[in-house]
Amino acid sequence: EDVSCQPSPPLEQQLSFSTSISSIFAICAFATCGGYYGHLQVKVDCADRRSNLSINIDFGYPFRLQEVHFKAPLCEAKRKEVIFLDGNFSSSAQFFLTVGVFAFLYSLLATIVYVFYQNKYLRNNRGPLVDFLVTIIFSFMWLVSSCCWAKTLSDIKTATNPTQVLLLISACRAQENKCMATQEPLWSQLNTSVFGFVNVVLWVGNIWFVFKETAVGFLLCNKSPHTQTEWSMQLGQ
Repeated sequence: EDVSCQPSPPLEQQLSFSTSISSIFAICAFATCGGYYGHLQVKVDCADRRSNLSINIDFGYPFRLQEVHFKAPLCEAKRKEVIFLDGNFSSSAQFFLTVGVFAFLYSLLATIVYVFYQNKYLRNNRGPLVDFLVTIIFSFMWLVSSCCWAKTLSDIKTATNPTQVLLLISACRAQENKCMATQEPLWSQLNTSVFGFVNVVLWVGNIWFVFKETAVGFLLCNKSPHTQTEWSMQLGQ
């Protein structure tokens, strides 16, 4: 007998637990991405004067870095230039966050249905079938968005790398001037957003749990004539 079809906990316990875990990890994924705030500080020391100038550069979600600007000194003149960072990474970031928010809302709704509306959920097999299809869709969306966000996160780190930012400053391209980074962005929060891949595993696992509640899954796991007749009668209600 197939081990995966062995007796399992009641429906409302099994499915509500899996969706609860999914909702928690969904929150972790979109919160770490949408709530990120990065800070970079560089110092420009012009050769013809003793004073140093510290430049603060702040950026965050949705990572439209081409809109992030700062003023840097022109050492050969008593004026400053306005410099913009490179890159617009908003599409991947917003896609990842949107998938996370909708996955959380669906998990929350599904948990309520499993616990309080189990009879309506199982009626005519419509609930499990819709749930099964939606779970497949979210599994795919998590996979795509997580892969896109992983690549985007790498590009964001490159675009805000102190060495890359210093090359944008005209004064730092002159060898007689000294430029250095005094504070670099902390990436621990954004690195935690790889919870997106954990969500892929969770939602793919949920596919099987939901499939067992569909008519096909139930009959495959319960092949006795008595059980099949009982399920057919339930579908006819």
